[in-house]
Amino acid sequence: MGSTVEPPGGAYLHLGAVTSPVGTARMLQLVFGCTTLSLVAHRGGFAGVQGTFCMAAWGFCFALSVLVLTCEFTKLHGCLRLSWGNFTAAFAMLATLLCATAAVIYPLYFTQLQCLPKPAGCMARDFRLAASIFAGLLFLAYASEVALTRARPGQVASYMATVSGLLKIVQAFVACIIFGALVHDSRYGRYVATQWCVAVYSLCFLATVAVVALSVMGHTGGLGCPFDRLVVVYTFLAVLLYLSAAVIWPVFCFDPKYGEPRRPPDCPQGSCSWDSQLVIAIFTYVNLLLYVVDLAYSQRIRFVPTL
Repeated sequence: MGSTVEPPGGAYLHLGAVTSPVGTARMLQLVFGCTTLSLVAHRGGFAGVQGTFCMAAWGFCFALSVLVLTCEFTKLHGCLRLSWGNFTAAFAMLATLLCATAAVIYPLYFTQLQCLPKPAGCMARDFRLAASIFAGLLFLAYASEVALTRARPGQVASYMATVSGLLKIVQAFVACIIFGALVHDSRYGRYVATQWCVAVYSLCFLATVAVVALSVMGHTGGLGCPFDRLVVVYTFLAVLLYLSAAVIWPVFCFDPKYGEPRRPPDCPQGSCSWDSQLVIAIFTYVNLLLYVVDLAYSQRIRFVPTL
């Protein structure tokens, strides 16, 4: 009679999830993320929209890092109805961008070398300095995971691990910055031309999010058309659309016939529509460059939709 003894519990665990280079990077993410949150929450403190964003970014990244590491260690990711390789690659890139932003914003708004006024005093200053250091280390931990998991030339990998896939996350992130500037008194509704630019930003953002969502959910194989071909066509159209916005937006915002070539004298810095228009113009060119690079890389990628 054959043996009915169950296999040992260790067989259900994946030790490589914590001992491999990627696993080590993820463990460091948990350590640095928890430390940063604790330092800020305990004595460092935060306030306003900037502080809330930093805490939300760190909390979101920490929570999903716990989920990723737990699923990898227990092999539960095989039970999830999504492409795990695409999900982890997309999350690592998004977390890198969020933590990079928070690592800049928190020291800029909350850290100073002088002691804070009482009752906070020097102890709060020290906690904020320490939190800023660990926020930088947290960014490096997520960036190292992106570097370790990025598909190398000639390697068959999940789409989000390729340069083209990672760029999709960056493009969506930059679009969110543009949207933030748009709603901050950018006066985009003055001309039909600037409204066209907003339509361009929105259309490209939605299409990029759809590409990422289809990749993460593992539904790219059921589109009735090769996914890589659709991505190339969409990226080419996005380049043309952003090129039009890169020409139209500066003309209708900074040409003397339609707008202000320089900051108006009665326009306070930081709360001025001219500032928002400048931010939008800069990041329009940033996203245009990202889409051009994406188009160049998407010509030669090879990926497996189900990875």
